[in-house]
Amino acid sequence: MGRVRILYHCMSARSFRPLWTLEELELTYQIVMLPFPPRACSPEYMQINPLGTVPAYIDGTTRMTESAAICEFIAMRHSLGDLAIAPNESEYGEYLNWVHFGEATLTFPQTLVLRYGRFEPIDRQLPQVVQDYSRWFLSRLRGVERKVSSHRYLCADRFTVADISVGYALMLAQYLGLSDRIPEAVREYWAELQERDGFKKALAAQEKAAVEQGVSTTPAPLTS
Repeated sequence: MGRVRILYHCMSARSFRPLWTLEELELTYQIVMLPFPPRACSPEYMQINPLGTVPAYIDGTTRMTESAAICEFIAMRHSLGDLAIAPNESEYGEYLNWVHFGEATLTFPQTLVLRYGRFEPIDRQLPQVVQDYSRWFLSRLRGVERKVSSHRYLCADRFTVADISVGYALMLAQYLGLSDRIPEAVREYWAELQERDGFKKALAAQEKAAVEQGVSTTPAPLTS
């Protein structure tokens, strides 16, 4: 019997990162679709992840809730030297930096844009926060722009989890309507990532699972 992997996911939320990774590696997995926000709409999920956030990932006795770490775990287990960069490779440190940069530096400011621009009631929305943290996100793309202006991918001249981590942040920016303000080189890089079979399969997998499980197919970033 094959290994059971379970991913708890909301449409196009951070949990898309591990979904994309699983599809890139053509691994078998189960996907549990949750309405957004799961902490309010699926209180039983708190038994899986007490924070009520997605993703949650189960692989045997392993339980994980951080999207970038899950991607790194999957790739190290199943694609070392390919989707993951090995510790003995010269770009290992840069790889780790990009993996965490995608979440900690690029996605974080966008979560504030989402909260105070869409998720909070009208009387609690803060346009100045939305404006400031949109600018913060865009300013943090300078490093990405510099890299992809001369390289197809972020590390070792091959597609890795680093590209998935940063790529999701660009996907979120697209939902937030920030695409037109992204540097041209970064837009071209993101356009190429979207042409990957793994990305397309991940989009199709979440759509199919949402329909089958009776969950809205509206992306979580567009939910208000």
